[in-house]
Amino acid sequence: MARINLPPLTRGLLGSLVVFTLLNFALRPASSWTDRAAKPVTAVGNGVPYLSIVPGVSVVYPWVFLLATTVEQNVLGLVTTGLTVFYGGRYLERAWGSTEFAKFILFVSMVPNLLSFLLYAVGYALSRNERTLTTTISGGIAIQAGFLVSFKQLVPEHTVAIAKGIIRMRVKHFPAIFLLANTVSGIALGTETAMFLAWFGFLTAWVYLRFYRISPSLSSAATGDGSVIKGDASDTFAFAHFFPEPVQTPVGTVADQVYNTMVSLKVCTPFSAEDIDAGNEQASARVEGGLPSIMNPNSRGGKGGQTRAEAERRRALALKALDQRLHVATSRPAPAPAQPAPAVLSVPAQSSSEPAT
Repeated sequence: MARINLPPLTRGLLGSLVVFTLLNFALRPASSWTDRAAKPVTAVGNGVPYLSIVPGVSVVYPWVFLLATTVEQNVLGLVTTGLTVFYGGRYLERAWGSTEFAKFILFVSMVPNLLSFLLYAVGYALSRNERTLTTTISGGIAIQAGFLVSFKQLVPEHTVAIAKGIIRMRVKHFPAIFLLANTVSGIALGTETAMFLAWFGFLTAWVYLRFYRISPSLSSAATGDGSVIKGDASDTFAFAHFFPEPVQTPVGTVADQVYNTMVSLKVCTPFSAEDIDAGNEQASARVEGGLPSIMNPNSRGGKGGQTRAEAERRRALALKALDQRLHVATSRPAPAPAQPAPAVLSVPAQSSSEPAT
């Protein structure tokens, strides 16, 4: 039997998910066990306020804004988030490294949880509905949305086969489908907490990857100069490209207005033409680099089975060679015009006779 090799942070995250979910099952109030007996797979019940976020109580337990992500309230959630962490976590941690993956997990865990808490707090202030204070906010919905945004950036054209190939879908369509499913479920089935976490997780992951994440530049793999790029200004990672083509234009218009507002408030730095070109180069390199499959990290895709580092190295070397040739061609002095050879005058020799002595 082959040994499953998980990166350290993914292994710790998966273990925390199992431990804290089981601990929440054991410590949840007795009143919630009636619902759990009736619906053992999907029942939610009441969360433990020092493990999950309960808006009316958990404000005195600040660690829950991070810990709640690893606490599922039912078996279905545990299985879904567990598979997400197992496949998505080991893929992203190997692609980015443990440090960058840890930063990403912190952002997509804490920010959506905090925003959801504030949303329910404002809801209670406006409606005085006691239910908003006892709602349980927990689970890995936010990191599921964040992982899908990351896959859209890294392997947008990768095709995933579902049900033995009956359903085939490209990774770039997953975020929109995930948001649609959680929105419909939130409205029709009353799972609005999952809907809020899905949208907040999606927005947090996109903003972080679009504007703030530091990644190696295209040429650093070849030149070793350590240059980096902040964010991802590529055209294919624009907000509107996460949605179907018929709605991309209106979504893009609204997104541009929000972006201009963020720039005016100095929340983010506007992209320059060089940033956009660099982002597009990075996106092309990822496509040509043959990143491994999400389900099988040991496999290679792309053209010719090249690794991403090798593709970036070759591309950077070609660009560097071209730049050097252009520099030499423009800096070489023009040859001076040929000077006519000076005329040589022949003077006839004159003989002189001296008298003999």
